[in-house]
Amino acid sequence: QLLHIERCAFNSFIMSDPSTKSSLRWSQGLVLASIFSLSYILTPIYLISSIASFILLPLHFAFLFSLPIIVSALFPAKASPKLVGQLAPMLDYFYYEESFAENNDQIRERLKTGRRFILAFQPHGVISFVGLCAATNAPEDLRALQTAVASSLLKTPILKHVMGIFGLVDASKKSMQRHFQKPGIHGCVALYVGGIAELFKASRTEERLFLSKRKGFIKLALSENVDIVPAYLFGNTSVLTIFKYGPLASLSRSSGVALTYFWGKWFLPIPRDDKLLYVRGKPMGLPHISQPTQSDIDKWHAKYCEEVVKLFDSNKEKHPLYKHKKLYID
Repeated sequence: QLLHIERCAFNSFIMSDPSTKSSLRWSQGLVLASIFSLSYILTPIYLISSIASFILLPLHFAFLFSLPIIVSALFPAKASPKLVGQLAPMLDYFYYEESFAENNDQIRERLKTGRRFILAFQPHGVISFVGLCAATNAPEDLRALQTAVASSLLKTPILKHVMGIFGLVDASKKSMQRHFQKPGIHGCVALYVGGIAELFKASRTEERLFLSKRKGFIKLALSENVDIVPAYLFGNTSVLTIFKYGPLASLSRSSGVALTYFWGKWFLPIPRDDKLLYVRGKPMGLPHISQPTQSDIDKWHAKYCEEVVKLFDSNKEKHPLYKHKKLYID
């Protein structure tokens, strides 16, 4: 059940009421959330096992064992907004809330003027369950917003189809420039600014963003006449804990895909049913500068950092795990 409450600082505030959760909905949400986390654990194991099968097993057995990977590798992932909408029990597994400085109708009005946006998400977390819940809870027309990801994820069998239902686009500069030529919400993108480097800063005890050197998205936004909407995802760094060492961790850093071990509830790769809070600020009002100077980039990057800190400090009291946390920008 969703409640709608008006708040003075933000236009809308939506939450899943924990008092109305049924054990069935909670269990359904646990299973759905675990599909995404387990896919990141099982995919590399399956890939390694498939390679080994061609060495250890007869060819026809190895082919049958590896068939899902082969099929997934051959066919591109496809966004499925209707399927994403069916993940609603996840909202009841987590205590999910949203707080917007501008509501969805106001965003639609801005889109009608031809304005395009980068929805800048931070922090990344091991898996962005706040982002998944936000997409699930969004109106169907706004689920057309695609997420920019590392090209390696778009090429990783199984994972690209599991995560691909949310709509993914290559985060490379040329790909993003092409994407911005599309009209309306289809020409906007969600971007995890800190990327895979920020994933390894995830912690339940402190909040750190990989941001001080992340300025490419500012330059891109200025040159492409795209505005930036800062958003903070409270809970992304607490629902899962990542193992930050070893060969798989190194592979994750180099590939841009989380392929190392992580854990949550019951010390298993199942996300903890913590509170999740999605806070979306106002568009920053970036100007169009076809050839921005370093001074232009630094100026708007500093303003973006200020907005992120403001979102964090003004909303952390709403999350029990964040009340006493301080935000560090590395």
